[in-house]
Amino acid sequence: MAAVVRRLPWGLSRLPASLLGFVVINGFTFGVDLALLTGLRSWARLPLWLAITLAYAAAFGLSYVLNRTLNFRSHGEVGPQVAKYVGVIVVNYLVWILGVGAGLGALGVEYHLSRVVAGACEGVYMYCALRWFVFRSSRE
Repeated sequence: MAAVVRRLPWGLSRLPASLLGFVVINGFTFGVDLALLTGLRSWARLPLWLAITLAYAAAFGLSYVLNRTLNFRSHGEVGPQVAKYVGVIVVNYLVWILGVGAGLGALGVEYHLSRVVAGACEGVYMYCALRWFVFRSSRE
């Protein structure tokens, strides 16, 4: 990612490589989340809150593993990191996923669009939480 970031135009080359890695990994896991949400809501006919919850749980587990190993390359103890991650995820889930995502859905916004809006808010929150709290290196 560092080599790619160095080649970005318009001053974007000053961004941390972990930000691009986060965008790539979480873009992928967000796609997994939406695919699962669609299947659980449209085909399995689960209630929206349950479909959101199950799809999100699968995606956040995948995101943790990929970000820990590929993006932040963390060598910290897994136990404390998982505990921090679960706390971050609980806040994220309640505020952004259910609060914004399901809230917009309840107001009549189409559920894919409401999930995308919630995902944009979630992305900013999650990157900051992962970089400076969950996977913070001892150098920081």
